[in-house]
Amino acid sequence: MNNKIVLANEGVFPITKDWEGYALPHLPATGMHMPGTIQGEGLLMGMPSLFIRLASCNLRCIWNLPDGTISKCDTPYASFDVKEVKRMEVDQVVQLVKHNIGAMKHVVITGGEPFLQNEPLALLSKQLKEELKLHITIETNGTLFHEEVAKNIDLFSISPKLKNSTPNEAKLKSLGLNMNGPMKSHGEKRYNLKTLQEFINFSKANKKNLQLKFVVGQEEDEKEIVKYYITPLTNIEPQDIMLMPLGANREELKKTTPMVLEMAIRNGWRYTSRIHIDLFGAKPGV
Repeated sequence: MNNKIVLANEGVFPITKDWEGYALPHLPATGMHMPGTIQGEGLLMGMPSLFIRLASCNLRCIWNLPDGTISKCDTPYASFDVKEVKRMEVDQVVQLVKHNIGAMKHVVITGGEPFLQNEPLALLSKQLKEELKLHITIETNGTLFHEEVAKNIDLFSISPKLKNSTPNEAKLKSLGLNMNGPMKSHGEKRYNLKTLQEFINFSKANKKNLQLKFVVGQEEDEKEIVKYYITPLTNIEPQDIMLMPLGANREELKKTTPMVLEMAIRNGWRYTSRIHIDLFGAKPGV
């Protein structure tokens, strides 16, 4: 069994102690003299939590804002530009969480795309659940599913990527990027209805919580969500659908928030803001 997991440079965050329990020489990115932050979006918005960020992603999201400007994935170091990674034993990651969890009961596994590391991730989720009795959220793009991982997850936060997320020549040129690798395959990989239905069926059958959290940046996204997701998918309810305004910083969010708020109310779907950006800005590790 593969016992090593590959973390993005943030790793487990925000923390104040290393995996052996020794104090770190610097404050976490939050600036607080304590580990932990809050979940900034979704059903558990505001919940005190630790995050575990895994490296690598099978997609390459680049969006257009309503005014045509570009908004790239807000965690490029876990997707576009994976350079500084941490390869750790699963036991060490669990110890990191143990020494920093304090009174918190929630841990969020995010990426990148966590389901690219199924074997060590299954072991990690099992140990977090059995040894530390934590509530586990996993944040995923919904293109990959693995039951051994899923059975220890409490909340599936699935963010299917809409057409607006697909790289094209104009977007790449503006960012100085080339159309290769995951850039070329994003369009065909981003939409996986079969896998989304697996997530839905598994969560309903096993009494797990689920949110389909769409990042919305264009008026036409509304019709796409209805036609390509809500209509063909079964066993979902309006409260399972969540809209989040596109934006990696406060300025970008101002451009999309009013439109997305109206869209959510008009359809009876949930709306979620990104309060970690309001609190800490666009910096990583918060």
